[in-house]
Amino acid sequence: MKLSKNQRRIKRKYRIRKKIRGTAEKPRLVVFRSNKHIYAQIVDDTDARTLVAYSTHNLDDSSGLNTAVAQNVGAKLAEKAVSKNISTVVFDRNGYYYHGRIKALADAARAGGLKF
Repeated sequence: MKLSKNQRRIKRKYRIRKKIRGTAEKPRLVVFRSNKHIYAQIVDDTDARTLVAYSTHNLDDSSGLNTAVAQNVGAKLAEKAVSKNISTVVFDRNGYYYHGRIKALADAARAGGLKF
């Protein structure tokens, strides 16, 4: 039986999540990508709560190239995280390949002051 693209991503996601855990000292930065939008949030898995979240829905102008919009989301997320004294995170790419929008968001978050 041939798996769909999303089923293969979910298999990768579970393989990654076996090894990655976010704590209060080093929370997990998780990224979700849809066709129109990109979402990023910083999660503390021990308390099961979201510390900081940002997406293209929060941007004033979400038009333009997808990678440019992802960079804006990464920069704004890093800005909010640094204001809440979060400096180091564990990056969870959620089964997506580290390429394109995911890479643009991660690089912008690093440039904004997050370490991972």
